[in-house]
Amino acid sequence: MLIKSICNPEAVSCGATTTVVEAAALMRKHHVGDLVVVGEPTRDQVPLGVVTDRDLVVEVLGLGLDPATTRVGAIVRKPVVVAHDNEEVPQVIERMKTHGVRRIPVVDRGGALAGIITLDDLLGLVAADLAALAGLVAQQSGRERRARR
Repeated sequence: MLIKSICNPEAVSCGATTTVVEAAALMRKHHVGDLVVVGEPTRDQVPLGVVTDRDLVVEVLGLGLDPATTRVGAIVRKPVVVAHDNEEVPQVIERMKTHGVRRIPVVDRGGALAGIITLDDLLGLVAADLAALAGLVAQQSGRERRARR
């Protein structure tokens, strides 16, 4: 399965010069816990990294920095780990594991932001597959009982 078929194409992004206060407001407005930081928010949308709500707390508030003047570009994790929209899901899972990240921006052929994939998205996919397998087992058991009557 290709990552583009399950990623969230509605990734919320901001520029590196966005303040932490502005980033927090964007997260609240869009009901998300992360933002993809991009080089040019109005043009190419090339991901520079991901900033999470936890980053805002730990790296800004926890260090006593001023959220009104601290820019997300100063706290974004680098280098950015990305997935290409034409990659298979297992490749992306392995990359998440290798880099210890829970969220990965998905980029198109030109390197522009095409979406985001999260650990929660992947867990939902696995849970759905497990539920389908459990249903198959129950269905087979029912068929066997009816056939042996």
